[in-house]
Amino acid sequence: MSEHRRAQRLVVNAPAVVESIGQVPMFLHPNLQAVFRRVDADTSTLGKRFPAVVRDLSTNGAFITGAPLPLLARVAIKFEVRGIGPIDAVGWVLWQRTGDCDLPVESGSTTLPKGFGVLFESIPLETRAAIATLVSKQ
Repeated sequence: MSEHRRAQRLVVNAPAVVESIGQVPMFLHPNLQAVFRRVDADTSTLGKRFPAVVRDLSTNGAFITGAPLPLLARVAIKFEVRGIGPIDAVGWVLWQRTGDCDLPVESGSTTLPKGFGVLFESIPLETRAAIATLVSKQ
């Protein structure tokens, strides 16, 4: 399987807590409201909080196994990675795998678990730097 990703990944198996948090309301001047558009977070799962597992991690985002959240859900994620410590991040669900998927590989097959991909919106700069350092040491 070839990788076509922008950022290198760190394979992890980190228990996490994920919560669908929605987005902060934006109050605009009426003149600006008439011409302003933005992507709105999916709110169908707002307040849903559940355990999950972060399976891979980059400076830009993570893949999380568990029941997929809707596309464009805005989430808070809390987990810990050895060599970095506790991580609190906010991100957006940009893709989902709705079920496990078996793919052929040279040695037989591999199973890709159901879950979802998150693009980080907010993660401390020192955490991004620590992730980059760990990824570069692989």
